[in-house]
Amino acid sequence: MAEPDPLEGVAELDLQRAARRGYPEAVYCEGKSPDQVRAIAQALRDADPSEKPSGATLFTRCSDDHLDVLADVFSDAAIDETARLVAWPPEPPVPVGGPVVVVCAGTSDLPVAREAVLTATYLGRHCELVVDVGVAGLHRILARLPVLRAARVIVVVAGMDGALPSVVAGLVSAPVVAVPTSVGYGAAFGGLAPLLTMLNACAPGVAVVNIDNGYGAGHLAAQIAAPAD
Repeated sequence: MAEPDPLEGVAELDLQRAARRGYPEAVYCEGKSPDQVRAIAQALRDADPSEKPSGATLFTRCSDDHLDVLADVFSDAAIDETARLVAWPPEPPVPVGGPVVVVCAGTSDLPVAREAVLTATYLGRHCELVVDVGVAGLHRILARLPVLRAARVIVVVAGMDGALPSVVAGLVSAPVVAVPTSVGYGAAFGGLAPLLTMLNACAPGVAVVNIDNGYGAGHLAAQIAAPAD
């Protein structure tokens, strides 16, 4: 009798995604129980070597319980508690393509910015993080112009008024990926206010991802900055 599939009724791993799309599957952990995440991680760890995806699999939006489970399944995983992200295998690929810069408006936006940085890094791009340069002090972002203007693509992460992507896009020739965060007081409406600001950006060349979607922003940036071949 065949062994029961531990993922039956839980998930179906897409182990061929890297071969099909050039980038491996990611596992969104929020909403999954620790036991479900454990089953997925164990199936990935125990997959036939010929079927395992090239590159690292990212586990995103992990709770503390998810982090504990993944540390137990993967003794050598790379764990970033700030980004709530786990990568296995832990070594990112050698970077190719153009540089990616992730700009973080405030320290409170750092978890989403770190998620974007790690995603782009594990998808094979050189990535630099610029922290706490929001529009409350424009001198801070202006001081980073050499770094910004050397980037192939810039991810801008901001909450509250969400004005920073327009400012950055008006200063550089590279495309800007804007990420609204749920950071802010009541009238920020959990990220809706900065989302609308970014969608209404007057500077051209701004694309907007969903609220707190650092993974989506990092992935898009990695694709934009990919080598020409």
